[in-house]
Amino acid sequence: METNRQKKIAGVLQKDLVNILQKAAQDGMKGIVISVTKVHVTSDLSQAKVYLSVFPTDKRDSILEGIISNTSTIRYELAQRTRNQLRRMPELTFFVDDSLDYIDNIDAALKGEDDDPIKNPEILSKKHKK
Repeated sequence: METNRQKKIAGVLQKDLVNILQKAAQDGMKGIVISVTKVHVTSDLSQAKVYLSVFPTDKRDSILEGIISNTSTIRYELAQRTRNQLRRMPELTFFVDDSLDYIDNIDAALKGEDDDPIKNPEILSKKHKK
């Protein structure tokens, strides 16, 4: 279970990461929207898992690769913004949040746009707990 401190730090990181990533997207990636859907901070505050949603989805993998390769720069920028709130900046790990895709798949199936998942359960992607 997350403590209030973890939640508070996750909230601060999420807000600042949104600003950093959106500024980067404006500077070099026209028409791309990056949102930070969740941030989970470990109990010792040393690690932060950052879940991103990228639109359009066909650019998702290349955007994630770019963000991962710039993790140290992003972490430095984040440290500058949060230096009055955090003594140590957690290590950042970025993941794609695919829950919207999962919802879209279910939605399409319910509308009859896809094969019937009851008759063919193989079409539903296997959702893994993160």
